[in-house]
Amino acid sequence: MSADLRLVQPPDAPDAPDVIDVIDAPESALRLPIRKWARTERPRERLLDAGPATLSDAELFALFLRTGVSGVSAIDVARQLLRRFGSLRGVLDASELELREQRGIGPARAATLLAVSELCRRALAEKARGRELMNAPGAVEDYLRLLIGTRPYEVFVCLYLDARHQLLLAEESARGSLTRVAVYPREIVRRALTLNAAGLIVAHNHPSGGVEPSANDRRLTKTLQDALTLIDVRLLDHVVVAANEVFSFARQGWL
Repeated sequence: MSADLRLVQPPDAPDAPDVIDVIDAPESALRLPIRKWARTERPRERLLDAGPATLSDAELFALFLRTGVSGVSAIDVARQLLRRFGSLRGVLDASELELREQRGIGPARAATLLAVSELCRRALAEKARGRELMNAPGAVEDYLRLLIGTRPYEVFVCLYLDARHQLLLAEESARGSLTRVAVYPREIVRRALTLNAAGLIVAHNHPSGGVEPSANDRRLTKTLQDALTLIDVRLLDHVVVAANEVFSFARQGWL
């Protein structure tokens, strides 16, 4: 089902060495303190020796969690998070409340995971800011998927660009429900004037899945395009985002 855009005028364990499991670790190592494992079995040492790509998602998360909880290893807590949220990106997009509902995740660990998520978003935004976005659609789509692709509610975001199509500001303009968000073109035009933007990429997500634009999506795009033309700002694209796919109005030839 397409989303509908409406056009409107327990406490954390202490940070001490703990027993954590590693995938395929020898059974004799499972209950030993991590410092007593063979170097080739310790996640941190494996990362340093062979690189982060050799670790699983759960092992990488475990390094941030640092310790497990009573009867549950840090690896198990990480696996629980991945199962609950369905993917790496799902964990990174989870809210503080959603994270803290999981066993072994208190305020300190939730804060750590939220910080990791925000750093990922900022890194992608920084990567996008350093290049002409119209020549790097993949960077834009990666950023948008991480930013809003797994949100449980609909969000409308604007990427304001300068005359060289470099990013001036990425901003959430509206937030709605599962299937609807109210968007105010007048406010977007005013923001573009304030930033002295020359171009704009807008995007919204479809939390219910699928990226086929609705009739309202198309009407909004036309209204925004006409309004921005009056102030000599180009609407360069409207991207519809789901967890694993995107739809580009520009690529489709609709802009």
